[in-house]
Amino acid sequence: MNRMRMVVVAACVAVMCCVAAGENIDPQNEGAQHAWGENVGWLNFEPSAGPGVQVSGDKVTGFVWGENIGWISLSCENTASCEKVNFGVINDGAGNLSGFAWGENVGWINFRPRVPGDATQYGVRIGGDGRFDGWAWGENIGWIRFDGRKPYTVRACVVTLEDLANFANEWLAAGTSPANLDGGRNVDLGDFSRFAGYWLDFCPDGWQLK
Repeated sequence: MNRMRMVVVAACVAVMCCVAAGENIDPQNEGAQHAWGENVGWLNFEPSAGPGVQVSGDKVTGFVWGENIGWISLSCENTASCEKVNFGVINDGAGNLSGFAWGENVGWINFRPRVPGDATQYGVRIGGDGRFDGWAWGENIGWIRFDGRKPYTVRACVVTLEDLANFANEWLAAGTSPANLDGGRNVDLGDFSRFAGYWLDFCPDGWQLK
């Protein structure tokens, strides 16, 4: 990688780190933020108040709001309480979730439940388009449904810093013309800012996933 390409890729990552937000649910603002509990009603992964949910490559953090049950914490990291009770929802990097969330009013919620005598593979998975699918289980509240279709839709952004850096590297390798977005003499930070803006427009609420 030549020096210009190194500078551009490094600058891109720096710009993105500065602007990434605290949650990355419903990137297209299409209302893709609700799961359904038969016994508790709608669960909102991007509530109007509070930090919402952040999906990353190895975990899911933040809070879900249930109108009928209050807040559900997806990780002990939310309150820096892992030394007391270590729990959280884990992402295996391929979108397969496991682990436990905690609701003060409802107890533990299992994101990869197993039913004795039932061969069905329950659990929650995030697909390549960022949509959650499957079932979670709460001992005190029953099944929580995600199926990727409205109205039971939760979707997260599927762009990562690594994706961005790799794309920039391949993109710039094609030559200076594709990277010269502002028509200047050189590929510089101005071009780079435009490039970063395109990615942020795709996932404006925060965009680190996988």
